[in-house]
Amino acid sequence: METTKRDIEPAAGRLGVLIVGLGAVASTFIAGVELIRRGLAEPVGSLTQMGTIRLGKRTEGRVPHIRDFVPLAGLDQLVFGAWDPVADNAYEAALKCGVLDRLTHIEPIAGELKAIEPMPAVFDQNYVRRIEGANVKTATGKRAQAEALRDDIRAFKTAHSCDRLVVIWCASTETFIEPGPAHEDLSSLEAAIDADDASVPPSMLYAYASLMEGVPFINGAPNLTTDVPAMVELAHNTGVAIGGKDFKSGQTLLKTVLAPMLKTRMLGLQGWYSTNILGNRDGEVLEDPDSFRTKEKTKLGVLEHILQPDLYPELYGDFHHKVRINYYPPRGDNKEGWDNIDISGWLGYPMQIKVNFLCRDSILAAPLVLDLVLFTDLAQRAGLKGIQEWLSLYFKSPQHAPSVYPEHDLFIQQTKLKNTLRWLMGEEQITHLGMEYYED
Repeated sequence: METTKRDIEPAAGRLGVLIVGLGAVASTFIAGVELIRRGLAEPVGSLTQMGTIRLGKRTEGRVPHIRDFVPLAGLDQLVFGAWDPVADNAYEAALKCGVLDRLTHIEPIAGELKAIEPMPAVFDQNYVRRIEGANVKTATGKRAQAEALRDDIRAFKTAHSCDRLVVIWCASTETFIEPGPAHEDLSSLEAAIDADDASVPPSMLYAYASLMEGVPFINGAPNLTTDVPAMVELAHNTGVAIGGKDFKSGQTLLKTVLAPMLKTRMLGLQGWYSTNILGNRDGEVLEDPDSFRTKEKTKLGVLEHILQPDLYPELYGDFHHKVRINYYPPRGDNKEGWDNIDISGWLGYPMQIKVNFLCRDSILAAPLVLDLVLFTDLAQRAGLKGIQEWLSLYFKSPQHAPSVYPEHDLFIQQTKLKNTLRWLMGEEQITHLGMEYYED
């Protein structure tokens, strides 16, 4: 099949990374990048920095690193900024969160971290009830707040001489909001903003401000943000890339590996019980039932889409799926995820799988932030506006076109991502058909 390399603007100049929320994930991400570009650590977990991509047949041996294959921005081009209702700078946030070792991974870059002071946030405790902060915008009304965010974006770009920007949400989970009339189209959304409609949460104001400024927006939380028709319309009108939602970092990552295994081998599923112990700010926020409901929705949707019970009712037509998150302060950022999976095999005989994942939440999330920033910037420079479904690999609840169902299988997601990179660079997509073994 004949392929053509897509015209991509060069990754020249400085790339500003504006982060909503300067907590555990953001401070771990920033510190990691600072350490890596000084040669003090390795970018473990980052596909953009360590991943490879096969080109052509397996026998040809063409397997370059992704960072050498596509024109990604380099780590030395990144400039960081943030908003947060808590006034702690990145150094203070990193110390409080307790993710990184102070002597090894914080003090060597203390100066760089202290220089990142969060801008006052658009914050409303009605949407995140368990956080308090005084570092908030004085502007009242959603329209004034959105305009204040737009001012911040422009000012940051000028002050730091950035050529391009990406905004990424790394803040807390907001309370659950159902899509409604305010989200149906852009004119309705703007009217809702002007009317201070409660169905427009702060995350949506950040996304609106970003897209109006021509800046890509990534939603790393399960909030209702860009996954409404109004935001998709705005993204297409402004020619901007959007993606989300909810970083796929720990327990759900395992589900998107194990569930495809069950389906591939036609093993039945009776039930899947998941519980989490988490002690960081995210865990505290999710103690609120309305915030947990938002998170629960993204964590529960994975199995149904992978297993397709409508196609396999005898295997997956009536399985029980339960998710729990428990705030336990002594655990801090070291999350523990327990899964009990009741399956069935030949002749319906029962079996069990038990998984105990003792992970570090922000350590798993930080490389996702890096990859999403670099890949989204690539998409923007390649003119890929709107939903970036090829980045579904990184999300619990991948945003997708309304005409298709979301893809959750991790390995299909990986294939889609790498085939998109091949397509961008004019290379043939890989199907793994392997017909060369059967040719005369």
